[in-house]
Amino acid sequence: MKPSPGKPELVEVAPSVHAYIQPDGSWMINNTGVVVGSDGTLLLVDTTSTEARNRALLASVATVSDAAPSYVVNTHHHGDHTFGNWLVPSSTVIVAHDACREEVLSAGLLAAQVLTGPDYGHLEVRPPSLTYTASLTLHLGDRVVELHHPGPAHTRGDSVVWLPAERVLFTGDLVFAGGQPFLAEGSISGYLSALEFLRAFDAEVLVPGHGPLLRGADITRVLDDLVAYTTYLSELAATGHAAGRAPLQVVQDAGPSRFSSWQESERLVGNLHRAYHELDGKPLSERLELLRVWQDMTILHGGPITCHA
Repeated sequence: MKPSPGKPELVEVAPSVHAYIQPDGSWMINNTGVVVGSDGTLLLVDTTSTEARNRALLASVATVSDAAPSYVVNTHHHGDHTFGNWLVPSSTVIVAHDACREEVLSAGLLAAQVLTGPDYGHLEVRPPSLTYTASLTLHLGDRVVELHHPGPAHTRGDSVVWLPAERVLFTGDLVFAGGQPFLAEGSISGYLSALEFLRAFDAEVLVPGHGPLLRGADITRVLDDLVAYTTYLSELAATGHAAGRAPLQVVQDAGPSRFSSWQESERLVGNLHRAYHELDGKPLSERLELLRVWQDMTILHGGPITCHA
């Protein structure tokens, strides 16, 4: 049996800028961010999955600011980043990319229905109320917070949150540190572009959506590893698609790779489904049948996919 994840930790990465790191970064156990402006304005980068985890997040935030959050930025629509939206005050503005709002409303509480196991507690769907298309800048007193959309990558509605003065980058799930990325709702080619987009910020601190905090050379190493993974995925997809073989068969026949030891290795087949979709020339806006994809991931996993949130 997998041991219980460790306790979340609030880490100051720049003055009045914190990363809320939740071990072990597996399914539905994500990282979030806390940014306090020079005027005391409070901004959160994402919420988390279960009611208990969200209440623990807000209690931790209260140790560094007694303000109610003015903003919550959702880096994408998945439940581990949005299920806590309902717990912040009605006056809090939920900010995200246009497509993130669409996907929050479309997905509803699906993640809690698929990833069973945790006690999710009470959940409500609260979509973003302020959306943008390419970039948006928020001013928290003198502190500048930039939101940028890299194009479809992890999902159609990804955002990164960049603090240019502090050189701190919150990537959401564009970066899984130690886990395979999940691209079934995004784009394989777009993900490769997004990784180079992230590299161009030349961040001093990178807060991934899942996994440990990254600084300096570790940022380069993880981005290089994710590029290598996506290249491997693309090569598998091109060969399998040309041969008319199903994604699950391709992965099973390929056997272990250097990426097999990463968490959530079952994601490889889900990502192949998206790669096939692109090779078929279908539009990125067209959703995959996620339940069918999940069935293949479950088979590859060897049984029900467990979640320890």
